[in-house]
Amino acid sequence: MDVLMGVLQADFLGKAVWIWLTFLAVVVTLLALDLGVLHRDQHEIGVRESLLLSAGYIGVAVAFGAWVWWYLGAPSGMDYFTGFMIEKSLSMDNVFVIALIFSFFAIPRQYQHRVLFWGILGVIVLRAIMIGLGTTLVSQFSWVLYLFGAFLVLTGIKMWFMVDHEPDIANNPVLKWLKRHMRVTDGLRGSAFWVRETDPKTGRVERFATPLLMALMLVEFVDLIFAVDSVPAIFAITTDPFIVYTSNIFAILGLRALYFALAAMIHRFKYLKYALALVLVFIGSKIFLVGFIGKVPAVVSLSVTFGLIAGGVLVSLWKTRQAAAEVATSSPG
Repeated sequence: MDVLMGVLQADFLGKAVWIWLTFLAVVVTLLALDLGVLHRDQHEIGVRESLLLSAGYIGVAVAFGAWVWWYLGAPSGMDYFTGFMIEKSLSMDNVFVIALIFSFFAIPRQYQHRVLFWGILGVIVLRAIMIGLGTTLVSQFSWVLYLFGAFLVLTGIKMWFMVDHEPDIANNPVLKWLKRHMRVTDGLRGSAFWVRETDPKTGRVERFATPLLMALMLVEFVDLIFAVDSVPAIFAITTDPFIVYTSNIFAILGLRALYFALAAMIHRFKYLKYALALVLVFIGSKIFLVGFIGKVPAVVSLSVTFGLIAGGVLVSLWKTRQAAAEVATSSPG
């Protein structure tokens, strides 16, 4: 028993092992509830179910943040909520690309949750690796934060001028590489990622990947690309790996649940990317402002981030109100 208590109290990346295990237990419980209870059957997730599921994830994330605030102190709590807001905001851009991937592969809505669910497992591992590497770099070389800041500013400027640019899924180099090195069926095979079929070229029964697996792999690749933006952005708020990782994962979990509601009205968020670009520039600039005005308080970062995102959403809804009204009028019934 003493040995076990010693292990649980041991330090791991600045926090006791039992704190990390508590967080992982919450995440595993949420995923088990999601797959094993709420989505045991393959069904199309509607907007109402998506909103309710997202509200549940957000509720758990807020409760966890309240515990962080109480147990680790107000500064850690504020950093957690700021990181959560930033990751939630930046990940919304991810929704646009995932919707394009599903459209390209013609993935029916009843199978999309399966891709998103298994994709989140990859995110949990990949983000842990990236945050671990980031923590090591920042602790060994403090000037790396300035590289992060410059990268965020440049990325924000690039995003601003490429708002209308859509990724070309068909010519994606990752997809081309996968098709060259894997056998892929000519269509979906239900909810299967892999099937065994006769290869028309050899006449032998071989293992084939399905378009559902291709979609999953591209979603994982997109998550990795977007993490290159979001992870440095949170490091600009705090270098505590526990705060960075927990706020990251809770934000992504909730956004995946919200995907189906956002995808249904994605056309209404035309101007949100401008707000996201400004968030990146603001967060990146904060690092360089430290030498002149000192560290920007987390409450200011949270307020500015929330204000920019809220402004982007409101402007988008206002600018697209006419088109939405025309769609509603032309809809049958």
